[in-house]
Amino acid sequence: MRIVFMGTPEFAVGSLQRLVEDGYNVVGVVTQPDRPVGRHQNTLQPSEVKQYALAQAIPVLQPEKMKDDAFLSALRQWKADLQVVVAFRMLPEVVWAMPRFGTFNVHAALLPQYRGAAPINWAVINGETETGVTTFFLDKNIDTGRIIAQKRFPIPDDANVEYVYDGLMRLGADICVETVDKLLASDGHVESIGQDEIVDQMSQGLKPAPKIFKETCQINWDQPAKKVYDFVRGLSPYPCAWTKLSDGKTLKIIAAHKTQLPTGGAAPGSIESGKSELLVACADEWLQIGQLQLSGKKRMDARSFLNGNKEIADLKALSGQSDL
Repeated sequence: MRIVFMGTPEFAVGSLQRLVEDGYNVVGVVTQPDRPVGRHQNTLQPSEVKQYALAQAIPVLQPEKMKDDAFLSALRQWKADLQVVVAFRMLPEVVWAMPRFGTFNVHAALLPQYRGAAPINWAVINGETETGVTTFFLDKNIDTGRIIAQKRFPIPDDANVEYVYDGLMRLGADICVETVDKLLASDGHVESIGQDEIVDQMSQGLKPAPKIFKETCQINWDQPAKKVYDFVRGLSPYPCAWTKLSDGKTLKIIAAHKTQLPTGGAAPGSIESGKSELLVACADEWLQIGQLQLSGKKRMDARSFLNGNKEIADLKALSGQSDL
């Protein structure tokens, strides 16, 4: 079977590496164009997938537009029987319908829940105790195709996005090769289930996973401590939840801990601090800050932060963040 792999970030490298190391015939890789990085944006940085592909002497295509005639011609020349997509971009039908076995995607969630660009973040932000990976055939809409297989992954209460990301990257590689094997064994006629059938039997609504922006990461302290805690770990270690001190300085909250201590009526966003302990009031309880980063400074624990900031301005109590 001639396989073309499509992906961009480190998460996708896990599946590509497994395919290569297990001896599958990956004849080409499609990834995003090199992106400018650095202070002056004058250095081009290849994607993690491109770096791995070149190290394995696998041909690479980097189209700006997926319907570009030159790209489509080059893609056809690879004569793929199957295309595998992991953490890439939406494909037009002319691309995903090209191979005789079609195109399947490895998605980092248990579809149909958490369709979208940031499923790992939103699963943690929403306090889920379980997530997983799904393989499904691509169709005309985003993350709606027929499901081939799923694997589940527990989310510990103290886990952040990095922990879940690493676990799902390994699990995604497993389900990727298992799905390829199913397609090989069935000559492309693998069993699958439509997502509408699953949705019709669900007792709860669908939870989306839209792209994360800087504005999305702003903390609303006027929420229960559990929701703020999940929000912080759902954005840690990157891109990080943030708030503002009353003096206007931006403060990233990288790690926090639940206390189960009632605030006693303290206003959300207000601070209690000692020699080594920094507490912030939420709507119901105090939240202990474990690691943080003041704008222009390095990341540090609460003790180091307090040693260098004897007088702490209260955090602004923010509102209007109904998506938390």
